[in-house]
Amino acid sequence: MAFTLPDLPYAHDALADAGMSKETLEYHHDKHHNAYVENGNKAIKGTEWEGKSLEEIIKGTYDKGAVAQSGIFNNISQLWNHNQFWEMMSPGKSAMPSELETALKDSFGSVDKFKEEFAAAGAGQFGSGWCWLVKDTDGGLKVTKTENGVNPLCFGQTALLGCDVWEHSYYIDFRNARPKYLSNFMDNLVNWENVASRM
Repeated sequence: MAFTLPDLPYAHDALADAGMSKETLEYHHDKHHNAYVENGNKAIKGTEWEGKSLEEIIKGTYDKGAVAQSGIFNNISQLWNHNQFWEMMSPGKSAMPSELETALKDSFGSVDKFKEEFAAAGAGQFGSGWCWLVKDTDGGLKVTKTENGVNPLCFGQTALLGCDVWEHSYYIDFRNARPKYLSNFMDNLVNWENVASRM
């Protein structure tokens, strides 16, 4: 069964008032995300990975010793990343559930400190990649960053929140101002209920 492009959980213009334009979603979801779907399906066709889940393919093809990952990994991992990314945002302000707020305070000292660390990780990721809030293998929360399409599954971690810092995520709306994109993401776009549900 080939992978398909999931529909956005909201209209293309639903995030515009929160700083992510209809044009960005049309390019990012309809073009970039769809390219990972199409290229991923082509890459696994006729291989041992055909018929496996996204998670199985990501864990099975990630090469921790490689500078550059395989085409299968890159496309399938980015497909998974984007599937999560759209769900991690919502139109309108999202209230942070108390259990998530408590966990963030326990791990980072305060919610503001967490937001600072998350934004700094994204701004400090050289080139393309992602920044993440993860539940680590010891059960604690931490902020990480990964290059290109690498994600927390590769390290046995649970992705609670991820932000795409590839230029196609923000260039239409923020040009080269990645830090502004990140602060807007944290303040206006995150679906905190979705984040909490992943714990």
